[in-house]
Amino acid sequence: MRFLSSTSSDGVREQLFTLDGIPGVLWTPDGGGAVPRPLVLLGHGGGRHKKAPEISALAHRLVTECGYAAVCVDVPAHGDRPTVEEYERLAAENQARVEAGEELAPLIADFQALVARRTVPEWRAVLDAVRDLDHVGPGPVGYWGVSLGCGLGVPFVAAEPRVRAAVLGLGGAHASADAASRITVPVRFLVQWDDERVPREQNLALYDALASEQKSLHANPGGHGELPPSELDDTLSFFTRHLSG
Repeated sequence: MRFLSSTSSDGVREQLFTLDGIPGVLWTPDGGGAVPRPLVLLGHGGGRHKKAPEISALAHRLVTECGYAAVCVDVPAHGDRPTVEEYERLAAENQARVEAGEELAPLIADFQALVARRTVPEWRAVLDAVRDLDHVGPGPVGYWGVSLGCGLGVPFVAAEPRVRAAVLGLGGAHASADAASRITVPVRFLVQWDDERVPREQNLALYDALASEQKSLHANPGGHGELPPSELDDTLSFFTRHLSG
C-alpha cells in the first residue's frame, strides 16, 4: 500500500492510496484513538467513485460519530481506474438489447457478476492491507453497498469471513441468489418501492435468499436513486449494534 496524500478536516483524517494499481481512500479519526477499531468497507454505485458525495458523507459520520475507520476503492472502469474494453463492449451490447425490448435487470445482474469476479479478491486484499495499519488494526469489519455496491457486495460478503454485518440493497436476485444463500451475518436490506432499475420482486427475492437469521427489510417510497436521508442514521445505529463492543 502506497499513500499519496493525507489531509485532515473536522476531526477526520483522509488518506489517498494505491494498492497494486487500485486507487482508494481511507478515512480515520484525526489524532488517533483506541485501536484496533471497527472498519467499514464502502462499495460505491455504478458510474460513481470512491469519493462520491454519498460515500464521503457516510464515511465522515462513521469516523466522527462512531470512531470507526472507513475505506472505499474505485471499482474497475470507475473513478481513477482505466477503462476496460470488455466492459465497454458489454455495456454497449446491453444498451442495444434494452432498446430492442429486453428487460434491463437481468443484463445488469449478469454484468455485475462479471465485475465481481475481479473486485472480490481486490477488496479482500484491501482489507488485508488496511487492517495491518497501526492506526486501524484488526478490528471487526462491516460492509455497506447499494445498487452496484450490492451486486458486488453480496458475493464479497459471502466470501469474506471477516465481515460481521452488512448493509445491502437496491439489487436483485438474478445473479446474486446463490451467493446470498451463503450470507449468515446480520443484514440490513434497503428497497426503493418504485425502483425503475431493479424490479421490486427481484429486490424482495434477493432479501428472501439471504440465509441470515438476523435480517431486516427497509422499504421506502421512491425511485432507485431516492434513498431517504434517514437511512443514513439507521445505518450508523446498525453498525454500532453489530461492530462495537
